[in-house]
Amino acid sequence: MILNKSVNRQPRKVHAFWLFFPAASLLAAMAVPLSVWAVWSGTGWPAGLLGSGHGHELIFGFALALIAGYTLGPQPASLLYPLFGLWLAARLSWLLLPDSFSAQLLSPVFALALAWYVVPRFHAAKKWRNRIVGPLILLICLLAVIFGLSGALSVPDEPWLPDPFRLMHSAITGLLLLMTFMGGRIIAPAVAGTLEKKGIPLDARVQPRIEGMLIVVLGCSVFLTAFPVMNPVTGFLLILASGLITLRILRWKPWLCRERPDLLVLTAGYGWLAIGALATGLALVMGTALIPSLHLITVGALGILSTSVMLRLAWQRSHRRPPAAGEVFPIAAILSAAAVSRFLAGESPFSEPGLLWLSATLWALAYLWVTFRLFVLARHLQKPGK
Repeated sequence: MILNKSVNRQPRKVHAFWLFFPAASLLAAMAVPLSVWAVWSGTGWPAGLLGSGHGHELIFGFALALIAGYTLGPQPASLLYPLFGLWLAARLSWLLLPDSFSAQLLSPVFALALAWYVVPRFHAAKKWRNRIVGPLILLICLLAVIFGLSGALSVPDEPWLPDPFRLMHSAITGLLLLMTFMGGRIIAPAVAGTLEKKGIPLDARVQPRIEGMLIVVLGCSVFLTAFPVMNPVTGFLLILASGLITLRILRWKPWLCRERPDLLVLTAGYGWLAIGALATGLALVMGTALIPSLHLITVGALGILSTSVMLRLAWQRSHRRPPAAGEVFPIAAILSAAAVSRFLAGESPFSEPGLLWLSATLWALAYLWVTFRLFVLARHLQKPGK
C-alpha cells in the first residue's frame, strides 16, 4: 500500500515531442512567408525576420525546438512546460522586438537551458563518435549566445573576425554535421532491419570509418566557415563530405526497401545533405554567393529530414507503425521543389519574386500539413484504450 502511494505521487511525464514538434512546425510555416513579406511589402514587419533574422529563427528557434523534442524524451510537466514557455517567449520577443533586451536575453537563455538538460545525456557513451552529439548540440546552443554578441564585436572588412552572417553559416554547417550523424544513426539500423527480414544481409551499417571521417571533416568546417579567409579550405572539406555522404548512402542500398516509404524519404533527405554540401563547397572554392547553396541544406535537407522524423516518431507512438507513402512522399516532393526554387532565385531572390514566393509557399504548405497531422495523431493517442 505504501509502495502504491509512492508510485502514484511520481509526477506524470509528457513526451517532449508532442509539445515542441507542432510548435516548431508552425513556426517554420509562418516564419518563411512572413520574412519574404517583411521585405517585399516594404513594411519591415515583423522586424525580427529581416536580414539574418529569419535565419536566426529557423536555426535557433525552429531547429533547437526540433532538438528539444527529439532528445528530451518524457519529462515532468514541471520542467517541460516552463522550458517550452521560455522558448515561446523567446520567439515572440525576437519576432516583434528583435532589438529589445528581452529578445537578446531570452533566446540565448533557452539555448543554454536546453543544453543543460540535453548535453549530459550523451556523456555515458564509450566511443568518441557516439559522444559527439552532446558537444555538437552544445556548440549550436552556444552559437545562439555568440550570435547576439557578434554584432557588437565584429569589425567591418576584417577577414579574421566573423560577422553575424558568417556565424549563421557556421550554425548551418553545424546542423549539417548533426543531421549527418543523427540521420545515419536512424537510417542505418532501420534499413538493415528491413533488409534482414527479406533475407538480404547488409554489412555496411553505421560504417564507423566513414562516420568518423565525416565528423572530423564537417567538424573542421563548422569552425572554418566563420572565417572568409579560409573559404578555399572549407570548400574542399565540404566537397569531400559530400562524396562521403554519397558513398554512405550507396552502401546502404536503400532502393531495396521499396516497402518502407518512410525510409526512402529519410534517405532522400540525407541525399540533400550531399547536394547541399557539394553546392556550398563549390561556391566557397569558386568565390560565388553562399546563400543559394546554403538553402539546399536548410530547405532540402533540414526540411525533408525534420518533417520525416516528426511524422515517423508521431506515427510510431500513436499507431505503432511508420507513416504510409501518402503521408511522406508528397511532403518530400513539395520541399524538394521549394529547395530548387529557392536555389534558382539566386543571391538576390527579390529580383526573382515568383521563384521566391513559390519556394516560401511550398515550404509553408508542407509544414502546415505536418502541424495538422501532428495534432490529429496526438488526438488519436488520447482516445480511450490508446
